Amino acid sequence: MIESQAVEVPLGSRAYRVIVGECLEIGPAVAPLGLGRRCAVITDTNVGPLYGAGVLASLKAAGFEPVLITVEAGEKAKALGVAESVCNEMIRAGLDRKGWVVALGGGVIGDLAGFVAAIYYRGIPFVQVPTTIIAQVDSAVGGKTGVNTALGKNLLGAFHQPRLVLADVATLRSLPPREFNEGFAEVIKHGAIRDRSLLDAITGGDLQREPARLAAVIRRNVEIKSAIVAADEHETTGERALLNFGHTVGHGIENAAGYGRYLHGEAISLGLMAALRLSACKAGLSAEEGRLVQDRLEAFGLPTRLPTDLSTEVILHALQRDKKFEEGAIRFVLSPRLGEAFVSKEVTLAEVTAAIEAIR
Repeated sequence: MIESQAVEVPLGSRAYRVIVGECLEIGPAVAPLGLGRRCAVITDTNVGPLYGAGVLASLKAAGFEPVLITVEAGEKAKALGVAESVCNEMIRAGLDRKGWVVALGGGVIGDLAGFVAAIYYRGIPFVQVPTTIIAQVDSAVGGKTGVNTALGKNLLGAFHQPRLVLADVATLRSLPPREFNEGFAEVIKHGAIRDRSLLDAITGGDLQREPARLAAVIRRNVEIKSAIVAADEHETTGERALLNFGHTVGHGIENAAGYGRYLHGEAISLGLMAALRLSACKAGLSAEEGRLVQDRLEAFGLPTRLPTDLSTEVILHALQRDKKFEEGAIRFVLSPRLGEAFVSKEVTLAEVTAAIEAIR
């Protein structure tokens, strides 16, 4: 059993800890937070059967009264209708403004449950229990919550910070290879924008079966995300926008392909390839460093070539509805060298178009 370690997310009165460890118990971890007795554990049809009973038992042993709410697994759960349905279940279960929420699952559940917590009784606390790589290294930290619409990803949402994040590497052993691997698109992104050494830390061995090494990788990613969030919680200075490296085109591809064809990390992998191309053209990223990132993506079985049946026109149409457009101008994150990045407003749609065509 590896020793648990905590990373602080320093946000003043809303500061919280991200605990990275193995076989973590939610009841004792949450008990000191002073939350109400009643809570809703929101999960999906994949994760609930694996971990729902254990989470409920731990909460009950600590004196809480949890109710389990399960939604269908998949990106379609991130919808206003599903959020409303979950809220209605919470109302029927008797949760009031003293209640709180547990998000038990991957990024979709974290976004949905966080959004529900943000709007229920105008906001109640929530705790993140992420069970995928992509959620543990990225989406569970930082307070972004939201749901999709038919016209774009995460267009409806709120900033609502969790009270605690429990990143349990033991839950990652149950992931199928594809779901495990997709999360490394976000790890590679963090390496590209902030810490090149991460790209070396994920090479060789079987990370899914090496909890100590995997926990160290997750902890480093959380440190990176935490520092950026603390510097720019609400995306007002531009610092937090660095986390969007690869996401502008990636979200466009995800939307154009129809949610479900690509896992989120797979779409982001393609977006990273376009961002590398633009970084080479606009910021001087070397071919050697671009190839290093591509090699890491391919090592985790992530796509680096866009299929011909996804038209550039449809991707661009989806891309222009993205939140990273401001008054019609695109903010694009570029990397001049691995470990560094900046936000540019000098990237044109013609250049984005050429970058998309270049990864076919």
